[in-house]
Amino acid sequence: MAKITADTLIVDCLKYNPDSAQILMSYGMHCLGCAMAHGETIGEAVNVHGNDLDELLEKLNEGIDQD
Repeated sequence: MAKITADTLIVDCLKYNPDSAQILMSYGMHCLGCAMAHGETIGEAVNVHGNDLDELLEKLNEGIDQD
């Protein structure tokens, strides 16, 4: 499975890590079901919400198989 990066679309992140919805919501990103989730990257969302990108990526990549 691919590593989640700043360039990963939110919708793909939700597929890669089953816990990602809960993680993103804990960072104030509550619009996971909106149309933006299909075209917005993790990096773009972080810029809008003002979160720490490295910290968020670390959390999103915990527990996923990164072959």
